[in-house]
Amino acid sequence: MPGLCNRLLNRGLLMALMVLGGLSGCSTTDTFEQPVPVPDIEASAEFKRVWSMSVGDGHDGDFLYLAPLNAGDRIFAASADGELYAVDPESGKVIWENELDDRIFSGLGGDGEQLYLTTQNAELVALSREDGSEVWRQSLPTEVLSAPQSNGSLVVAQTIDGKVLSFSAADGEKRWQYDGSVPVLSIRAAAAPLVGGDVVIASFANGKLMALAADSGQPLWQYELGQPEGRTELERLVDVAGQPLVIETAVLAVGYQGKLALVDIRTGQEIWSREASSLYSPMIGGGDIYLASANGELVALRGSDRKELWTQDRLAWRQLTQPMVYEDYLVVGDYEGYLHALDREDGSLVGQLEFDDEGIRVPAQRLANGNLLVFGNSGKLAVFQVQPQD
Repeated sequence: MPGLCNRLLNRGLLMALMVLGGLSGCSTTDTFEQPVPVPDIEASAEFKRVWSMSVGDGHDGDFLYLAPLNAGDRIFAASADGELYAVDPESGKVIWENELDDRIFSGLGGDGEQLYLTTQNAELVALSREDGSEVWRQSLPTEVLSAPQSNGSLVVAQTIDGKVLSFSAADGEKRWQYDGSVPVLSIRAAAAPLVGGDVVIASFANGKLMALAADSGQPLWQYELGQPEGRTELERLVDVAGQPLVIETAVLAVGYQGKLALVDIRTGQEIWSREASSLYSPMIGGGDIYLASANGELVALRGSDRKELWTQDRLAWRQLTQPMVYEDYLVVGDYEGYLHALDREDGSLVGQLEFDDEGIRVPAQRLANGNLLVFGNSGKLAVFQVQPQD
């Protein structure tokens, strides 16, 4: 793949790739694909703000993914500088706030009793959902970027060097550890593991999707979402950086420079696959599949036969978030902090809002009341409704 550095990477994505190794073969004088300017559109939809607030300094200049936890009756949000909030999703009223003495490195995970996060000093911390007070903490082998996940009994965290660790939710006692392999170079992003009652699904930078027994960490099956190809480490990137989606008895996952695949969760057998490249999870809505490709194209596929319904390329290279379905719209954020609304029927751009001038890295979330939760890199937290313009 000659010229891959030039054809596939813009400067923002290049910075995100610089983990665990150097980028031999790509100099700072290379020509990179530039993000297209914010497109001019004829808006027919608008983002109507319901409430907003500030969560500390947000990502505070670090390349993190501090996604809030949407827990139904509450929203929990944290900032890199240690501020933690519990917020009423209807009104935006702060229920409680806490300031930790730690620098936070991951988004929040949680269960019915506790919240979980990781720190810059590679510690897993459990906090009370009721007031944010610390319950326990445990040391990790190295840093964790993805939110720890829990089934109420176990808490599972995945480090950037491919280790998957399980702890007791009650007291933090370590249960097991699985050591996955990682390539010399990987993307600075990590998919949060899926934690069920019997199985943990973990995604790795070597392109593998793996099922581990929840009680022991023993491998049950593995599936390859990407096969490293090429002569350079950059050409061989096949990270799986988006959390798989559970669809009944199957998981839907996508890899970078790999494929989109539906896999049986019990056996790991492929149900179907097609070529794709994305850093973020796909999204399902109305039986269709929506994907933000690594080059910034948004693609809609019919779920029944994966036939391409439309492709939107007017946001090329703008480092789009995972798309979120909202009624008849599809909503994505981008690296300059714009929110974009697309018509799900044909992919046309129908709405636009400049939300956070420091960018949007984590995807919007749909709340239980149907509204849209958005978190910007600077710490802006807001809830919107997307509706036709008056």
